[in-house]
Amino acid sequence: MKLLKGFAKFWYDFIVGDDWRLALAVVIVVVAVVALANRSADWWWLLPTAVAALLAWSVVREMRRIVARQLPPGRPDHPAP
Repeated sequence: MKLLKGFAKFWYDFIVGDDWRLALAVVIVVVAVVALANRSADWWWLLPTAVAALLAWSVVREMRRIVARQLPPGRPDHPAP
């Protein structure tokens, strides 16, 4: 049982990692592309485009979090949490 638990924990950490929102968004995009492809539509380009957009979204969120941690509260340029 310990081996099975470790195996499941590895795959969870590998797929979800640090951000469950990003993993969920990728799953939604993959499901949407599969659904559109089954309707004989040419939607292959949606997957790389969405992954690039999700990467940019993730980087912007992380940078905002880092900047918010470094600025003292009460400054006018302090971003809202």
